[in-house]
Amino acid sequence: MNIRIALPSKGRISGPAVELLEKSGIGLTDNSNRKLFSNTFDPEISVMFTRAADIPEYVADGAADIGITGFDLVKEKNADVEVLEDLNFGQTRLVVAAPENSDIKTVDDLKNVKTVATEFPWLTNSYFKQKGIDVKILALSGATEVAPLIGVADVIADLTSTGTTLKMNHLREIDTIFNSSIILIANKNSLKEKYEKIEAIQTGITGVLQAEGKKLIMVNVKKENLEKVKELIPGMGGPTISEIYGNKDLVAVHSVISEKDVFQTINDLRKLGARDLLVVPIERILENV
Repeated sequence: MNIRIALPSKGRISGPAVELLEKSGIGLTDNSNRKLFSNTFDPEISVMFTRAADIPEYVADGAADIGITGFDLVKEKNADVEVLEDLNFGQTRLVVAAPENSDIKTVDDLKNVKTVATEFPWLTNSYFKQKGIDVKILALSGATEVAPLIGVADVIADLTSTGTTLKMNHLREIDTIFNSSIILIANKNSLKEKYEKIEAIQTGITGVLQAEGKKLIMVNVKKENLEKVKELIPGMGGPTISEIYGNKDLVAVHSVISEKDVFQTINDLRKLGARDLLVVPIERILENV
């Protein structure tokens, strides 16, 4: 049972997508060459590198069984795929933006728009149709920011994460069309025929995502302080408590905590007389397996 995974060959999500697969245990055997196809350490799994914009269609058509791409691209292509997981990175927004010196300052002003330049004609056209505004869509393959400056469009619809690029080009955000992030998608037939293998891949990826920003804290504490320690490190389903061989006064407590809480938690535990404290990285967390 062979599984082909489609990944972006370049761009902002290519590196994180490859890293996510590797952390989940699906390492690429020839990633350094970044060929069109790459084998993995699992002989039943291969990777295909292609444009992020093409991945929704490749997965929908069955050229790839699963893929990692932007939700915005899936919606733009209107691809008939199964969304398996929001991978919780690459958050971005498709927004309408107008020149700072134009009369278009609010959503109500969009009724005066005649032409919109965008790389996302389907999503953009749907947005203006919903508002009852008849516009001409100028489909571009890049550099949409320049369109209003050279007089070929009144506004643009473009992706932004921070808004910095828009401001640098003297453009003002008017409204958000669509919120997007990077998602894991599957071919619907593949999901039925190869469910077990695809589910295993999804579980591996989910485990990596759930482990992000978390640490395992291991500490020995006095039994008399155990209840207070439980309040400090409640863990995911409660801390794990073990007896320490040869010491009746101490117990070992293991718990998963957020990385941002490590500093304060360590100091609070020290005040309770905790000893032999370890903070350990977590590669993967599998809940409800």
